[in-house]
Amino acid sequence: MTSQTELQFVDALGQCATVGDALAFGEQALADAEVFLGHGTDSYHDEAVMLLLHALSLPWDVDPSVANEPLTDDARQRFAALLVQRIDARMPAPYLTHQAWFCGLPFYVDERVLIPRSPIAELIEVGFAPWLDPDRVTRVLDLCTGGGCIAIACAHAFPEAEIDAADIDTDALAVCQRNIDDYGLNARVHARQGDGLAAARGHYDIIVCNPPYVDAEDMASLPPEYRHEPEHALASGDDGLDFTRQLLRQAAEYLSDDGILVVEVGNSMEAVEQVWPQVPFVWLEFERGGHGVFLLTRSQLLEYFPG
Repeated sequence: MTSQTELQFVDALGQCATVGDALAFGEQALADAEVFLGHGTDSYHDEAVMLLLHALSLPWDVDPSVANEPLTDDARQRFAALLVQRIDARMPAPYLTHQAWFCGLPFYVDERVLIPRSPIAELIEVGFAPWLDPDRVTRVLDLCTGGGCIAIACAHAFPEAEIDAADIDTDALAVCQRNIDDYGLNARVHARQGDGLAAARGHYDIIVCNPPYVDAEDMASLPPEYRHEPEHALASGDDGLDFTRQLLRQAAEYLSDDGILVVEVGNSMEAVEQVWPQVPFVWLEFERGGHGVFLLTRSQLLEYFPG
């Protein structure tokens, strides 16, 4: 059933003669509603572009001159419906378009998985250098893979490597497998189900993990947009470290001699330093923003987390 808000948006868009006019209307509507950004965009303009291109069935790299094209009635209705879902339901835009970008690659997403946004993308783009030699990477484990974006991006960064994409959630792994199929990577990227490192097979040069790490206080204050994401992929106990504790105790067993563990803990970075003040975590820095990602070597794990 069409809502009153949607009817109002359709009527307002009826005054928009061109695609560019509709874009300006959408941007203002999103700004007036103060929707929360951070699921792939950082401006109301970009958010409106994402939704409008989807309504028009146009690719992201369409010629900008499309802004001068007339707006059809069908496009008005589709765009209005998307705006209503984004504003009234606070549904993140990638769940409406079923597309998110990571490491310059498009991925299918829906509410079974988190929307990819990890700063770990910058590490993948440089092959995890200088922490190891990219040419010597033969096996990678993406733990808590969700939709598989980190695993698939690693497959592109290391074209000769075998990648395991592991998660406890079979629904998430279904999305992961869809992305593996879309990229034709079944020979090298393997979706594996298991609780934590129970899904691991052998030893890896890199274990990379974007686990649940949101603490109880932050979970209680998340913007509505985050309530559409799987809670079990976000929450990790009172201090956000339930999963990380287990991982640190077990990771060395699954790393090669020169292997590294890379883990994102976001705002739980402070809790990590309080719980393990003696551990020499390397906190990585990112040119495009982001924080709370640490690196440890196998030898450091053996010294500080002997099991």
